[in-house]
Amino acid sequence: MNPIKLEQMHPAIAKLIDNIEKVLIGKRSVIEMMVAAVLANGHVLLEDVPGVGKTMLVRALAKSIGGEFKRIQFTPDLLPTDVTGVAIFNQQTMQFEFRQGPLFANVILADEINRTSPKTQSALLEAMEERSVTVDGATYRLADPFFVMATQNPLEYEGTFPLPEAQLDRFLMQLRLGYPTVEEEMRMLSRFSEVNPLAQLEPVMTATDLVQLQKEAASVKVSEGVKEYIVRLCHRTRDHHHIYLGVSPRGSLALYKAVQALAFVRGRDYVIPDDVKELVPVVFAHRMIVKPEARLEGATVDRVLTVILAETRVPVS
Repeated sequence: MNPIKLEQMHPAIAKLIDNIEKVLIGKRSVIEMMVAAVLANGHVLLEDVPGVGKTMLVRALAKSIGGEFKRIQFTPDLLPTDVTGVAIFNQQTMQFEFRQGPLFANVILADEINRTSPKTQSALLEAMEERSVTVDGATYRLADPFFVMATQNPLEYEGTFPLPEAQLDRFLMQLRLGYPTVEEEMRMLSRFSEVNPLAQLEPVMTATDLVQLQKEAASVKVSEGVKEYIVRLCHRTRDHHHIYLGVSPRGSLALYKAVQALAFVRGRDYVIPDDVKELVPVVFAHRMIVKPEARLEGATVDRVLTVILAETRVPVS
């Protein structure tokens, strides 16, 4: 679906998207999805080749909402306490003091998340689901809002640790940016020729404003027909003969929140079936596993989802 005009969007969201587009050229659809994920209070996995703007997109988002940004470069020797924080003994007070790790920020860039060990990857599980971390038996609340934006390279697998299904399921969406067109890359060269626009980017809202927008997005109406459409799509992924692992109930709830947020981004207070169709590939694909024998026959998650969308009855109001 072609992105709609900024004038048709919610005014605050239009300003946010326009601000991010000062840095990232020609990626309106991806930016819309990213903003929808943020409004749905969800995390995003960015999987694409190096150099297409994954890090720049996350930094531009963090700057635009006036949130605190922290980047974690995931490497094989990274420890869980390097991410969450650690208790250090203070000889003056004779007590242990907790030193916060980089997770204590609004926007976390987990760069090359699949390059660190499963033990360190698991340190993110509680943070992503509960918005808190537990160290030495003490639980610490994270910032509000809190988002994990993780990146991984789909081409290089040597020395990597694939994310387990339990962690993939905690990402609301998996997005790909793709290469720019010739015209978009020409505009990029002109825009970045003298100064990096990211350095001059100013916030267009505060973190408090964003929390209020999240509440408004959560109030978007979803008809019973659309709810049933979402559930039936989930069940079709579990019953399909080519699928080994279908979408969990967490996935159906993720799609529900995502379609509310996307409708809000586009200036509507109600969800339409086209919102569901547009979001199914980015919300469902990373939660599904194709059977090995089906993969040999050429089946992929994207092809299966295309068939499921074509065969599932669309609600008519």
